[in-house]
Amino acid sequence: MRKSIIALTAFLIPLFCLGVSAEVYLTVYNEDLGLVREIRDISIDKGTTRINFDDVASRIIPQSVNFNCLDDNSAKIIEQNFAYDLVSTEALLNRYLGKNITLVGEDDRRYSGELLSADGKSIILRSPDGEVAVVAAAKIADYKFPSLPEGLYIKPSLRWLLNANSAGKRRCEVSYLTNGISWAADYVAVVADDESHIDLSGWVTINNQCGSSFEDATLKLVAGDVHRLPTAKGVPDYEVMRKADVLMGAAFAEEEFFEYHLYTLERKATINDREIKQLTLVSPTRTKAQKVFIADATGYYRRGSDDRFKIKTYLEFENSSKAGLGIPLPKGAIRVYKADSKGALQFIGEDMIDHTPKDEMVRVYLGDAFDITGTRKLVSREDLGAQGYYFRETYEIGLKNHKKEDIVVKVVEHPQGWREWKIVKSSLPFRKVDNYRIEFEVNVPAEGETTLSYSIQYN
Repeated sequence: MRKSIIALTAFLIPLFCLGVSAEVYLTVYNEDLGLVREIRDISIDKGTTRINFDDVASRIIPQSVNFNCLDDNSAKIIEQNFAYDLVSTEALLNRYLGKNITLVGEDDRRYSGELLSADGKSIILRSPDGEVAVVAAAKIADYKFPSLPEGLYIKPSLRWLLNANSAGKRRCEVSYLTNGISWAADYVAVVADDESHIDLSGWVTINNQCGSSFEDATLKLVAGDVHRLPTAKGVPDYEVMRKADVLMGAAFAEEEFFEYHLYTLERKATINDREIKQLTLVSPTRTKAQKVFIADATGYYRRGSDDRFKIKTYLEFENSSKAGLGIPLPKGAIRVYKADSKGALQFIGEDMIDHTPKDEMVRVYLGDAFDITGTRKLVSREDLGAQGYYFRETYEIGLKNHKKEDIVVKVVEHPQGWREWKIVKSSLPFRKVDNYRIEFEVNVPAEGETTLSYSIQYN
């Protein structure tokens, strides 16, 4: 039902008007944080001036505001208030408790009187003759208020008390942090038919729920984990409405920045409030890749002496120029596809990748192998003395391959790393990664099986 607010006559007019933003700069971080920097022309009077700086984000962090008058170093803010109590039906009703208002029902019937209560379900009015009327909120078509109460604002505003030695229009730079805006990387990988390489493309997804739009802004993205204080919070969230906007062919310039990486969009962009925007981050790039099977029975063997476990399937590729890529990859979701026998792309898995510098390996978990099975058995445990603190264990890991081609499975074992240990016997070569991890490369023939056995001694 349409509800309108009529006859708002007493608007709060700023003492000095601000010009339209000439320059807008927006830096977005991964974790619900944005840095807004605007340069505006502001008319300043000599001495102490009250100024409203409008159109700020409703989720601004007021303590982060920085003001710099580029034309007059004497201009300083001596007091600041953040006004975010915005005009709404609920806010107006709360301000008019104990005052007279007029309601118009769906049948054009008018109700006038002193507002006694408004709880969202019904409105209670008392007429001049003392009669009390209860009107269902759902039956109200229009509300009529004599004026806009002081303290309500159409847009979130910063209200400043500013002192300057001279008057005139000044070029001023204002920056602040705001919650409610973030970005994430999303990647799409298409696996080749022979699974020797992938075509990788990447998107930037910007989610703006900060309560302000940024038109023709210079856009920068910071990739990295920036430390923030837990008390650095803005005002409560407003109602969230989302829409998607996809822009193709955007290009970002990447550079190292402090201990992070900075991505600058090489054109202006408009980031509207309550909008999700996607921009191209990585154009389709071919890079070498391989499928990896990993058998990690950690957690399974404690349930019994002959436990089955699943074999995990991963896609690995090196983020290097030699392999075809070699660019810093921000953290984000990666979704992987492969064409079936008819040439139609099918979804085969998704995972999250962390911030990945160049020349590092990326491993994407796709799911569990259907045609490969594994078992892990504790064959024996021999007490070597010291009341059971010294002992030797022998394990067997059985792998069955129901596929029509030979495969290699990486078997991962996790010894009790807080103790001293050594492998005293093994049927296959192994690699000690660290005191908590051992790796075996196990060849399993097509439609066959292989058994790995080893003995580990704790001293």
